[in-house]
Amino acid sequence: MLNHQRYFERIGPDYRNGASVSFLDIKHTFGLRHIRVGKWVNREESALAANLIFDSMADLANILRVPPELIGLRGSLRFAFGSGGQKGVQAHYSPAYKELALAKNAGAGALAHEFWHAFDHYIADKMFIDDSLLSPDGYMSTANRFACATDHWLADKSMVNHPLNQQLSKLFQITFLSANGQEPHDYVRRSIALDKQQACHYFAKPTEMMARAFEASIEMYSETHAEIANPYLVNSTINSPLSKHGAYPDAQHSAQIYQALMAYFEPLGIAFDKQTNG
Repeated sequence: MLNHQRYFERIGPDYRNGASVSFLDIKHTFGLRHIRVGKWVNREESALAANLIFDSMADLANILRVPPELIGLRGSLRFAFGSGGQKGVQAHYSPAYKELALAKNAGAGALAHEFWHAFDHYIADKMFIDDSLLSPDGYMSTANRFACATDHWLADKSMVNHPLNQQLSKLFQITFLSANGQEPHDYVRRSIALDKQQACHYFAKPTEMMARAFEASIEMYSETHAEIANPYLVNSTINSPLSKHGAYPDAQHSAQIYQALMAYFEPLGIAFDKQTNG
């Protein structure tokens, strides 16, 4: 078993007032639909992981300036720890089950990345309404049911006219396009080059580029705001081997992305709070 306290030294507010929490506390605090803990996770591992995950979700909500309950995506997001993982994968988001899963011993540092995947999938049908997304029988096709807002934006689908959607569109534009808005950003070009170098189709997937941009901006926040640093939430987007190969936005680009993130998430949090609490 990993010594979580040793490997994941965190700087940040004491949300738990020095007490330990359970996975049930996580479910209620962050508005999750359901939590699964693997049968191979023993009691001590579960207790350590619950504290780490609670603090990480709280840090993410704090950084994005949103209510903690927003992390659960209006009660739609499921969470799994040490259960439902994929071999060789430290973490993943399953659109079929709307479930974010972290591996027991290898999921650290991936929470921010996978949360973006969950959010990207969740917000797709709030940001876009397009009859072309429906199959001939009037039901949404499997491919489109699992599609994300990032996919629809790059496919130039019709967007629901709402100020928040316009802000999210600006985030995508800043991430994917050059300053003139007419050409792919250098970050996109580097991601394509990485795929060619590795003979794969992963780094240049729009959803993966956006997830890496999101986590890099969250980690950059830790670099510039000393009050929060959490390697369980996000890690190794700065000065890592992948970063040196161009897999993440550079510092200047990350700063622009972070500003666009906040221009979206802060008013989203205010709207969520008003709707939830009247």
